[in-house]
Amino acid sequence: MASGNGSVSMMDDYETLISTTDVELLKRAWRNEKAAPEILQYETALIQRIKEQIQLAEQNVEIFESNGIGSLTVSLYQMDLDRSQFLLRSYLRIRLQKIEKYLFHILKTDDQLNRLSRQEQVFARRCTDDLGSHLDETVLSRLPDNYQSVLKQSVTSEEDDMVPAPRLDTFVVCKARQYLSGLDFEPEYSTEIAELESDLLTFACYKFIKKPFEKGMIDLV
Repeated sequence: MASGNGSVSMMDDYETLISTTDVELLKRAWRNEKAAPEILQYETALIQRIKEQIQLAEQNVEIFESNGIGSLTVSLYQMDLDRSQFLLRSYLRIRLQKIEKYLFHILKTDDQLNRLSRQEQVFARRCTDDLGSHLDETVLSRLPDNYQSVLKQSVTSEEDDMVPAPRLDTFVVCKARQYLSGLDFEPEYSTEIAELESDLLTFACYKFIKKPFEKGMIDLV
């Protein structure tokens, strides 16, 4: 009897967790990360909660199977678990792809670097060191002194013109979570977008909506 009550309690705990909005928040973060041309702020608290929920779900599925709970119930819990795992892995994979693509750009400023998790920062620095060493050994050391920089075409370059950067003028499909007027956008872009209606899909230049997007007023689709 105690074993049965324990199983029911665990099921209640899991149902409470899965009924929260964390999975939906992860889905939103995944969509935004996938659609945004630049890397976004790592969702530290959300990802930690999702990992804890996944761990609890894995434990519960094992307990349900060992206690002989109906296969249909177990399969439903397994579906929720699989969905959460897919979203989490895809979210992290998209971020790693962006880090690899914009390595040097991200490491140039604290603003960009602080968007990464601690593990992502370690990964980025390690990739930068490995890539720099590889280029130096295979290519740069054989070029004239003026052309041995990883970041610049030559010493005469005023900017890091060999560093790929995200194209913020990319057009994205977005949806405002509330009504937005021109005052919600950067002053220089307020003439580009006069307003955004709530829940209306809009095709817009990313840099025009960047300010309200970073404040959570807009979702990318």
